[in-house]
Amino acid sequence: MKEGKTLKGMKKIPFGEIEGITVGHSENKEGGTGCTVAIFEKGAVAGVEVRGGAPGTRETDLLKSENLVDTVHGILLAGGSAYGLDAAAGVMAYLEERNIGFDVGVGKVPIVPGAVLFDLPLGDPKVRPDKAMGYAAAKNAADKAGQKIAEGSVGAGTGATVGKILGMDFAMKGGVGTYAFQIGELKVGAIVAVNGFGDVLEREEIIAGVYDRKNQLFLRTEGVMIQGMYDKPFNGNTTIGIVVTNGKFSKPAMNKIASMAHNGYARALYPSHTMVDGDTIFAASTGAVEADPSLVGHLSALAMEKAIIRGIQAATSLHGVPAYQDLK
Repeated sequence: MKEGKTLKGMKKIPFGEIEGITVGHSENKEGGTGCTVAIFEKGAVAGVEVRGGAPGTRETDLLKSENLVDTVHGILLAGGSAYGLDAAAGVMAYLEERNIGFDVGVGKVPIVPGAVLFDLPLGDPKVRPDKAMGYAAAKNAADKAGQKIAEGSVGAGTGATVGKILGMDFAMKGGVGTYAFQIGELKVGAIVAVNGFGDVLEREEIIAGVYDRKNQLFLRTEGVMIQGMYDKPFNGNTTIGIVVTNGKFSKPAMNKIASMAHNGYARALYPSHTMVDGDTIFAASTGAVEADPSLVGHLSALAMEKAIIRGIQAATSLHGVPAYQDLK
């Protein structure tokens, strides 16, 4: 039976073409870490879904549907484990200088949720995203509307790795990836820093994961787990991302869209949402066009799946950890 042309009218676009958002990176290659910042100067209605068992987050309670504030002005994705949350102070400083934030009468408080990934094993563990790096990433996002966003081993993806069940000697590089779609006036996209515990799949085939460098073959995380072949602690994990749409939605709808977007993790990361991942997805709406939340949630998952693959394909080797490009 032939498949119907249900995707007719949907086209791929650069993530930077989604209006109302700019993205900037800042990193320290020698230290093996960095951060990525999304700026919403006019604000964006946002939600979040945390599904990993070991999250490092900031301001996620604020985004619960029943709580007061529904508009964010920036979202931080950072390396450095819990230390990397310090970078949010730099994003707030940048926004405060521009009088952007939630009006509290005596001033404006920028709302900047964030999430971190664990990249301390790569490079120098004493180098972490801080206030200065967060400020630099926010500044780099200025005037970037419509421009191409750097992918791979940049920003929050600088020290990202995947496939770590047997330690860093079998790991491969992760990175930042983006992907976006447009249907009519509706735009939906994803940006993600890929740092998962498990393998990364494209059409059910492993493209990065537990890699035996000597014999040049994938060992498959699932198989290692089932056979109990590992004796090292699980560390260095978590995939964090943002889905963005120009659709107009409430905060409860954005929380649902963030939840649906995790389907993209489940398709591309195997396994995903483990006890040693802090998998988190933020969802933000810049509110330009009316749209169906179920459609946007579905497209968010699809964009996230493809963004994860892009993050792997664009990554480059760093500090001795090979990348997908080295295997081709």
